[in-house]
Amino acid sequence: MSVQSSPTLTRSAPTVQHPKVVVIGAGSLFFGRQAIWQMVHSPHLNTGTLALVDTDPQRLDAMTQLAEMVVADNNVPLAIESAANWRDVLPGADFVVLSFARDTVKYRGIDCQISEKYGVRMCSGDTIGPGGIFRAMRELPLILQCADDIRELCPDAWVINYINPSTVNGIAMMRQAPDLKSFALCDSLHMPHVKQRYAHRAGIIENPADYTAEIDRAFDMRIAGVNHFTWMLKAEYQGQNLLPNIAEWLRQDAAKEDTGGDTGAKAIYNSAISYQLYEIFGYVPVCVAHTKEYLPYWQGHGTRKEAIPPLSIWETEARYDRHEAMWQQVDDFVSGRTPIGEYMNVMGPDHATDIIENMVGNLGRPFYINSTNRGAVTNMADDAFLELLCDVDMNGPVPRAVGEMPRGLLGLQQTVLDTHELTVEAIANCDRQLLRRAMLVDPIVNSIADADAIIAELFELERDVLPSCWFE
Repeated sequence: MSVQSSPTLTRSAPTVQHPKVVVIGAGSLFFGRQAIWQMVHSPHLNTGTLALVDTDPQRLDAMTQLAEMVVADNNVPLAIESAANWRDVLPGADFVVLSFARDTVKYRGIDCQISEKYGVRMCSGDTIGPGGIFRAMRELPLILQCADDIRELCPDAWVINYINPSTVNGIAMMRQAPDLKSFALCDSLHMPHVKQRYAHRAGIIENPADYTAEIDRAFDMRIAGVNHFTWMLKAEYQGQNLLPNIAEWLRQDAAKEDTGGDTGAKAIYNSAISYQLYEIFGYVPVCVAHTKEYLPYWQGHGTRKEAIPPLSIWETEARYDRHEAMWQQVDDFVSGRTPIGEYMNVMGPDHATDIIENMVGNLGRPFYINSTNRGAVTNMADDAFLELLCDVDMNGPVPRAVGEMPRGLLGLQQTVLDTHELTVEAIANCDRQLLRRAMLVDPIVNSIADADAIIAELFELERDVLPSCWFE
């Protein structure tokens, strides 16, 4: 791990004066509201256009009203467009953000319930396991259809995939639409917040307000891996290895972490699991809410009682409640029950629009982006699709050097990549044999007969949202 980080980009980048950002899936409550905030807040973006696209007319109307009210309240010249059909707003786009999902709560619930029936436990069900494979089968055909229209209507736009499984969809875009400029994102490693969080856990700072540019430069933190299976491979400050400090923070937090109430399946036992993985591998998982779903240890198949119980299952009804609460917040702003002047205080920046601002303004800030490795991890293939810290401007992302992926983790990374790559091939060809192979390579599937049963049941239950080619 002696490789030094790459310097900040010095290449000449094209400029964009009044950027047009198209958000396809504006009703995504985990992105749409923050995108409005950032497009209004940023002087690099708020002279441009925000185009909102959603097929649900009520949601589209609510988000459009919200955006127009926030623009007016902040007296910025940002233009707002909206459409049910993305073709109506794609012309002139500089960026197209894909953030849609087809009844994601419902179908992730189906994926997780059927998988649990056959001994596969998923707390999220949107990236790995049967849930990740079937979500890609539902979403990827529409992503590629959108790519065809982008190629026709705004071929120079940057396409940012914000839809899970991020790696599967990102690989597919690279392979099926290589002429388009694209990369993929996940909000779990949003900079600089993730670095501040670990500076606190390492004991460098006591609170985020103490984090300075000087500390940032001195804190050598390197994270790498496949999306949702990323690991902190180095945390060094003033010559001191701080991985043991971070692990000790996790150990202490595990003793007091909440394992009940409404914390949700993804949040339960995360510090305990992180510490246990550190004990095994010597490195810290940085997206453990998902990473724990990629490994067999908490699937409940052991013969002896484990200190940490098997994974809890994705909570469908609780997720519906969370979405309802978020829509209520939007409705309160639109109706005036909550003053629109509070919006900029309540919301905050989003990962995708932070990166767009950085690209448009040529601000020189690094971000974690899912793209090809290009030598950053020296013992993985150059075309391995990894989540890496990148310098990024209007020319696109350039990964900073990491060094080697440690043994143990290296093999696990490749298994995850093989699952994702096989999923891409299966979907591109509507090939059930390749689909079965992807399912059986998947790291948490442990029975051929059970895998076949999961596939058969999910095909039947999700027939209405899967392409007809699967049934021909």
